[in-house]
Amino acid sequence: MRNPIHKRLANLSPWKQYTFMACLCERMYPNFYFYCDLENNHTFAKRYRNILDLVWEFLTVKNAKINFDNQLEKLENIIPQVEDPKNYAIFPAIDACRGLADLLHSIIAGETLDQAISISQLSLKTIVELLETQSEKTFNDEELKHQPLIEQELDVQWEIYRVLKDCEKHDVELILDLKNELKEVGISNIGIELRK
Repeated sequence: MRNPIHKRLANLSPWKQYTFMACLCERMYPNFYFYCDLENNHTFAKRYRNILDLVWEFLTVKNAKINFDNQLEKLENIIPQVEDPKNYAIFPAIDACRGLADLLHSIIAGETLDQAISISQLSLKTIVELLETQSEKTFNDEELKHQPLIEQELDVQWEIYRVLKDCEKHDVELILDLKNELKEVGISNIGIELRK
């Protein structure tokens, strides 16, 4: 579905685009954690968490030395393989990994806008696929607009965008506030709650 925020993301400077992407990955993390919990594989959940925390460090610690090529390799080793498609939780978990992989590629290549749009679309796609699987029907854009999970996701993306747009300088405190708020809420784009 079309999201008007995509045109606006071009107005953000690279650090803001990175932060926007990290926020969306933070929101997708509970989906990956939930899948790992079902599979009793907490090592993979910790690895994802560590990689995402290194991204936050990159955004908030001046001159942080992080080998993101190495982190991307670690992430690729924990992406679930679709062996049992009856376990639906695997699909949002794969999307969470794809989002974080896009973010790491963005940091490595220094290309931010296309990846920010891609992660925004990916987060919405995860929701659309869940809704269509649950209802066993395909929704058009008009129908999707009125789905509570879609409305909520669009609201969150716009809220993150507005907070970043209004910030004049690279504001570490603001980045940490966004991260901590999303971690504290601990609810994913599809409503999975992270068990504290």
